[in-house]
Amino acid sequence: MAAEPAHPFVPYRPGRLPQSEMIRRGREFAALLDQRRSVRAFSGDPVPRECIDLAVHAANTAPSGAHQQPWTFVVVGDADTKKRIREAAEAEERVNYEGGRLPPDWRAALAPLGTDSDKPYLETAPWLVVCFAQKYGVRPDGTRRKHYYVNESVGIACGMFITALHTMGLSTLTHTPNPMAFLSGICGRPPSERPYILFPVGYPAPDVRVPDLRRKPLEEAMADVPPQRPEPT
Repeated sequence: MAAEPAHPFVPYRPGRLPQSEMIRRGREFAALLDQRRSVRAFSGDPVPRECIDLAVHAANTAPSGAHQQPWTFVVVGDADTKKRIREAAEAEERVNYEGGRLPPDWRAALAPLGTDSDKPYLETAPWLVVCFAQKYGVRPDGTRRKHYYVNESVGIACGMFITALHTMGLSTLTHTPNPMAFLSGICGRPPSERPYILFPVGYPAPDVRVPDLRRKPLEEAMADVPPQRPEPT
């Protein structure tokens, strides 16, 4: 007989929608997300802080290994801190782009996008949100608690954060300057956490332009397992 789980369980009874409504909602949601683009030019127009809070709230609903929720979203809105982050990020990116730290294959992949070490959007965007991955937890007595599936869990949460921003009409960019250790110091995070993604958040600039990209069609993104025939006996 299975042991009784230590964690309390409660009933879960989500309403079942008619199939036509399921498909309608799915189509509308897919069409909404198909409009999402990463941008590198932001308007300086203010964005309500509540929008950031709501996006983090949405991210915080993400599934995680053993429900350990190994993420911290650090919100930066003051000009001085954004300036420090930009200067530190550009210093690392100059080594990447001009100093030859980027491997040739990665440089070739980035070339069509026209990116370089200049990151003015880190100051222009009204908000910067840095997601930190918690490598391990810290108990009240100071001992470490192992976290499981950290990258997978934090990646899902970040995807939901991006989706929530787009749903509210905001834009962002998954900026990952490498290395990112400077963010730990500027944001005052403990050794148990490591920077995962830096998100500038705001309205896109009125004159923003984005690469004319095409997403791969559904038949390339999805595959079905062919029916299995029973082995002859």
